[in-house]
Amino acid sequence: MKKNSNTLTFSTLIQDFFCQRLIQQQNVSQRNVSSYRDTFRLLLNYLTRVRRKKLDTLTISDLDAPIVTAFLQHLEKQRGNAIRTRNARFAAIRSFMKYAALREPTALSVTQRVLALPMKRFPRAAIRYLSREEMSAILNASDGSNWSSKRDRMLFALLYNTGARVSELISLRRSDLSLDSSRSVHLMGKGRKERIVPLWKSTAKALREWLKQISPVSDAWVFPNRNGQALSRSGVEKRLKVAVLRAADNCKSLKSKQPSPHTFRHTTAMHLLQAGVDITVIALWLGHESIETTHLYIEANLAMKNQALSKLEDIPARQPRFRPDDTLLRFLDDL
Repeated sequence: MKKNSNTLTFSTLIQDFFCQRLIQQQNVSQRNVSSYRDTFRLLLNYLTRVRRKKLDTLTISDLDAPIVTAFLQHLEKQRGNAIRTRNARFAAIRSFMKYAALREPTALSVTQRVLALPMKRFPRAAIRYLSREEMSAILNASDGSNWSSKRDRMLFALLYNTGARVSELISLRRSDLSLDSSRSVHLMGKGRKERIVPLWKSTAKALREWLKQISPVSDAWVFPNRNGQALSRSGVEKRLKVAVLRAADNCKSLKSKQPSPHTFRHTTAMHLLQAGVDITVIALWLGHESIETTHLYIEANLAMKNQALSKLEDIPARQPRFRPDDTLLRFLDDL
């Protein structure tokens, strides 16, 4: 693709993609902007090294299908990224290519070949969740003897009550809590989807006590670290590991498990399902975009499967008489 006076430069396309498409037109969250930014940092560094060009001399033609494929393999092989991460990086590139196809029609041959590349499939592990006994042991592992212990106990209790993503919970401010007669918490989920989740009386009571331990201003973080800043995702994971180690002394089954903060979300959903709550209500509770996502919990619930199986009587079947297959069919069977 030859450059002419009417052709947008590669750098201009990227800047317009971020400023006009993502921020102005789509108004995506800062988290998404940061994720796309990190992808393009990696991509541009890779392009300049492989193409042996300076950054300001790159063109859209340098981002063809073979180089995108090689970059994705580089993420997996050299950087050790999981397939999910690889697909997330590719999704950012695909989004840019769709935008570039509209802004730079002369690059259609390049963008269409990249957009024709498929996402990589990956095995989906079964949903892991905790029993009520295991959850109780973790919640009681923090004795509340100091400030950090009180915060951890409140954090884990709210994670279980709401089924919130850890990112939703660490971004909570005092103004997001309603502890009067309504007893609820306001959460901002993926895609800036807002939802309100009710609280148990015990959770609301514990929150009232905890709020006495933090700043009284309305925009104060509900779960700050020692420096008064919002607790990080890694900080929550570290505190959970400590709690699980303590809880394992009283609950032996936890010794073979390594629950993450997201395990609390799965546990809340499974316990709601086992309590007979309708699947559509659980989808709203968790803030799922599609109810198909929530159906995964039904698939993971072995007790419900066994209950369904018990209602279906086995049908005795006669064993068919063996007949040798044709040579070609035997060949195919042996593959």
